[in-house]
Amino acid sequence: MPDSRTLASRLGHSDDARLVIISCDDLGSCHAATEGVYQALRDGVATCASIMVPAPWARYAAQQYNGDDIGVHLTLNAEHPLYRWGPLTHAPSLLSGEGGFPRSVDDLWEHADSTEVLRECRAQIERALAWGIDVTHLAPHLTSITVRPEFFDVYLELAVEFKLPIRLPSTISASSAGFPFRQLATDEGVVFPDHFDHDWRTGSRERVLSALASLEPGVTEIHVQPSIDTPEVRALGDVAVGWIDDLALALSDELRSAIASSGAVLIGYRELRDAMRAN
Repeated sequence: MPDSRTLASRLGHSDDARLVIISCDDLGSCHAATEGVYQALRDGVATCASIMVPAPWARYAAQQYNGDDIGVHLTLNAEHPLYRWGPLTHAPSLLSGEGGFPRSVDDLWEHADSTEVLRECRAQIERALAWGIDVTHLAPHLTSITVRPEFFDVYLELAVEFKLPIRLPSTISASSAGFPFRQLATDEGVVFPDHFDHDWRTGSRERVLSALASLEPGVTEIHVQPSIDTPEVRALGDVAVGWIDDLALALSDELRSAIASSGAVLIGYRELRDAMRAN
């Protein structure tokens, strides 16, 4: 039976506490992102990250792992025109005509077979575990399996199977998605943050500072995509400018001051996982 207490109280805080997860996406996507994410975690204010297991630098990212709060960034897209990666499993429906995963979510949804999606996502989690990562949560890359019912079933099945909390948007309603995805997760006892802004535009400074200035009670996840500045990441295009600034933000006194002013308590997904498994 699902726990009826607020998530904050399950984590040992008052119901009106403001708890914040600062999460980093795309660990392992490239060398620059991997270095940037670990800097944000170890020298900055970031509290967790998620690894893109099929991406080219994921094995390097796993080798650099040192007990950090790391989840699996379930990956079914390769969005960059000139930088490709593809499935770990034999999954013809998950391949694009140009090699690797489809670039867009719409293309993925048009062709992907849910059985192959399940097999591929399970393989990504199992590989992260085999690499020695103490996986703390699941978070889909580009939300490819969050708001599509047949793929959300995969997401939820894996969360239950591995007893892991998940990322779910709070800025997309059940009516917009066409099904009650948050309630379905709750009914299965799967834990997720109370608040998560579904905004994937590159460059997070304005969004992050605004979110901290208007925190609501409960657990709020705020995501960034930090990267060091290298020719490699610049070659991916103008999006790199925002990622490089995300690292500067994660390391900045400005962000530390904003967190202090907000009264937020920083936590990671490991606390959510422990609460979910304790139920």
